Amino acid sequence: MNLSLLFGQIILMFALMLVGMLANHIQFMHEQTANDLTNVLLYIVSPCLIIKSFEKPYSASRIHAFLILAVGIFIVYLIQIVVSKLFFHKISDHNLRRIVEYGSIYSNAGFIGIPLASSLFGSTGVFYAVVPLAMFNIFNWTHGVKLFAAPDSDQSLQKKLKTIFLNPNIIALVVGLCLFLFSIQLPALVNQMIDYISAINTPVSMLVIGNSLANISLKGFKLQRPVLVSLGLRNLVYPLVTIVVMQFLGLTGVPLSTAILMMACPVGGMVVLFTLQAHGKQDPALALMGTSTLLSLVTIPAVFLISNWLL
Repeated sequence: MNLSLLFGQIILMFALMLVGMLANHIQFMHEQTANDLTNVLLYIVSPCLIIKSFEKPYSASRIHAFLILAVGIFIVYLIQIVVSKLFFHKISDHNLRRIVEYGSIYSNAGFIGIPLASSLFGSTGVFYAVVPLAMFNIFNWTHGVKLFAAPDSDQSLQKKLKTIFLNPNIIALVVGLCLFLFSIQLPALVNQMIDYISAINTPVSMLVIGNSLANISLKGFKLQRPVLVSLGLRNLVYPLVTIVVMQFLGLTGVPLSTAILMMACPVGGMVVLFTLQAHGKQDPALALMGTSTLLSLVTIPAVFLISNWLL
């Protein structure tokens, strides 16, 4: 991994975030606008980017790396869930406990990881980044939702499975795999449309994140000890666990770098949305997300620097 290129791309991402913060301060981007853009990114742009990444000639070596990566990310998520449960289960404040537990496990891979993978490794990076993104959706909409569910809530398995498999990103993954496995070529006009839509992913994602960061109030801003522990797990410990697991499974090259990159992303904005939906106090969630995002400017290159020493 070229660390100077990585750092340059992260600086570019943060510059775009600053534009989003500026748009917020001069009231060019309101809450409804940000929500609409988020939906466009999640349910239109991201699926197009996923389909685009699978438009490659069939390769047995790619499928092999793809499957190893899927096993590795699944193992990493299980480790994260168990370790975070052990770290935070004694916190008496229910709202704080679920925020720090969720934040330590689930990253902002969709909004930061995918754009970085695309910028650094092109469509090949997005091809492999789809695996962590798919695993995120599977765990997020089962375990993640359960963390914020009311104690008496009992969502049926059928409803959970429906939420997962009707997610446009999962549908795009299935469509993309079919295109790859059977070497299907989309019509030129459809390809061009997908290219145009995919191209807006990075700038719009960063604008939306910058807008979210601008809404964080620094008045009375403080980081409680559980938030600090969650930051350490999310930004440093779990990415290092990913390196160890992937090295054990024998993953190398772009698949390995993509896996590390996706799992080294900061706390995802979903922690704020889930907190609001659960009618919880959102200050800890905002503090966790904002601090983690700012720290990622240093921690993502640091994780790759450590990986270069270890591998």
